[in-house]
This record gives sequence, C-alpha cells and structure tokens, in this order.
Amino acid sequence: MDIVSILLWIVFGALAGWIASLIMKTNREQGLLTDIIVGIVGAFIGGFIFNLFGATGVTGFNIGSLLVAIIGAVVLLAIVKAVRRA
Repeated sequence: MDIVSILLWIVFGALAGWIASLIMKTNREQGLLTDIIVGIVGAFIGGFIFNLFGATGVTGFNIGSLLVAIIGAVVLLAIVKAVRRA
C-alpha cells in the first residue's frame, strides 16, 4: 500500500465518519480524528454487513463504497450510543 492510498483512506474515512456523525447527531461530541477512525472502521463493518446479504462491500474509492462506509459508520455509532446509555 503506497502513501497515496493511505491518504485516500484517511480522507475517505473522514468523510464517511463526518456524514455518519451528522446522521447520528454526534458531530458535536467528536473531532476529526474520531471521524476518520469511525469512517474507516465503518467501512469494514459496512462491507461485512453487505457481504452477509450477498451484496458488494467496499470496492475502492467510489460513491457506492462511500455509502457502504457511511452505513457501517452509522451502525458503529448506534452501537456506541447504546453502550454509553447502558
């Protein structure tokens, strides 16, 4: 993996994490680093979920993969919210 790919994953993760935090209304609680982590982990979670249903997960840097990452990040943030309440 070259440096450009790593930088693209960071930007991709930040965008997905930021959009998911807006959807889940956690954008005031987290910063850029958290958005990046949530977005990247969300891409893995979204890919796993989509693969369970026979759909394609994250396949590169395109709009479909961004949607998969956002859905995964929303799931992650929902789990974190549920655990914090318990």
